[in-house]
Amino acid sequence: MPVGISTPNVANPVLDWLRGVTPPTIDELAVKLHTGDPGAAGTSSPSAVTTRMIATMNAASGGSMSLLAISGSWSMTATETISHISVWDDETAGNFLFSAALITPRNVVSGDTLTLTTLTVSHTPLAS
Repeated sequence: MPVGISTPNVANPVLDWLRGVTPPTIDELAVKLHTGDPGAAGTSSPSAVTTRMIATMNAASGGSMSLLAISGSWSMTATETISHISVWDDETAGNFLFSAALITPRNVVSGDTLTLTTLTVSHTPLAS
């Protein structure tokens, strides 16, 4: 599966919202690191580092929203290439929401610190 939004946890609830069904609320966006495509469940190719960082997003505008802040950096514990992220609605469990590929994969070794500095979530195409 290519990266993207979760069908049961995001796509279907948003479409049901268009027919009057209120979608569940999301209390937080928790970002997890991956060494490859996280897959349809968001669980494939996990990094050796399992900690999820909380992302705070700016208000949506023009069909997209961008990262305002992240709760910290990841202290890497293995040599690996981080190429993807998954985003969840909980810091330790919860529901998979979406995944994305990094523009530039990052090669890390144990002892490195990795910080997410940008993240943009967009809907396309938009009607003008």
